Amino acid sequence: MADRKPIESWLTDMDGVLIHEGVPIPGAEAFIKKLRDSGRPFLVLTNNSIYTARDLHARLARMGLDVPVANIWTSALATARFLEDQRPGGTAYVIGEAGLTTALHDIGYVLTDHDPDYVVLGETRTYSFEAMTKAVRLINDGARFICTNPDETGPSTEGALPAAGSVAALITKATGKEPYFAGKPNPLMMRTGLNAIGAHSETSAMIGDRMDTDVLAGLEAGMETYLVLTGVTTPEDIEKYPFRPSRVVDSIADLVDRI
Repeated sequence: MADRKPIESWLTDMDGVLIHEGVPIPGAEAFIKKLRDSGRPFLVLTNNSIYTARDLHARLARMGLDVPVANIWTSALATARFLEDQRPGGTAYVIGEAGLTTALHDIGYVLTDHDPDYVVLGETRTYSFEAMTKAVRLINDGARFICTNPDETGPSTEGALPAAGSVAALITKATGKEPYFAGKPNPLMMRTGLNAIGAHSETSAMIGDRMDTDVLAGLEAGMETYLVLTGVTTPEDIEKYPFRPSRVVDSIADLVDRI
């Protein structure tokens, strides 16, 4: 691998890297503490659009991980930043939770089911047939289709759950319209996150547990990439992809001394 500039800022996925099913992964607390003590810019990222950054700050704090609100970046925030740039002061029909609706309200969007500029699909635990039918009809009538993230499933203590990507596929099948995904692996999420903390890709690293989202997003954004083996991807899985992370480590604990 070509020589890179020293890492000055860190981006890390949350689920599978820092926490797993509501429990901190060993080394996560030390990693976050060292980042904060160093003063280096950093972000904790998640494709989950259900929660606001303030919600996630509180949830992580209960697990002993002290991550300031300003250091949390979600697919909902990336979606809102994209829409604010594309069509300021627009309108949207939203399927999602507070993380997404709050992000859109904060950029001055009006949420409506009357001739919206966009249909915006995010994560929710209560996908309804009525809401999906409304989305299909609005898209057929000309609304542009946006989805916060392409994840087909999400984790839970009981097992996998259908996620936004699966519901987006249903809507696409019914409308013939593909959504624009704002979250990982779209490098847009990484670049808007880097901009939020004043960092540059050439001196930044992305840590993740998934090859198809975290590593790919970091790679396409021009960042150094670290794959941890505490989440979805196994060592055998790595060989299935035509790209590789910069480094593979067992867990976040192996990266504490790199800060």
